[in-house]
Amino acid sequence: MFAAVLAGPRVTVHLVRRLFAAGLEAAESVPRIATTLDEVRATLRHLERLLTYVAQELPELSDQLDRIRARVDGLDEHARTATPRRAVEQPAQR
Repeated sequence: MFAAVLAGPRVTVHLVRRLFAAGLEAAESVPRIATTLDEVRATLRHLERLLTYVAQELPELSDQLDRIRARVDGLDEHARTATPRRAVEQPAQR
């Protein structure tokens, strides 16, 4: 009978200990969470800077690519229209 009387306080003490331990774990994890959030924010700021740089450089890269394509097209056109000079310049030898 005495054990039945003390069962209520024992369960209460056990629950309070578990609650205290969980609260302590949560309090210990707050600095890690804050550090992780700071790292995520720094990563996002860096990513934003990179995307801004790419957005600013993209038109210039596109212009350079267009100029390169035009030069390659000009070289291709020149190669197609040019006649082979060796066959025309060298007379047939016997």
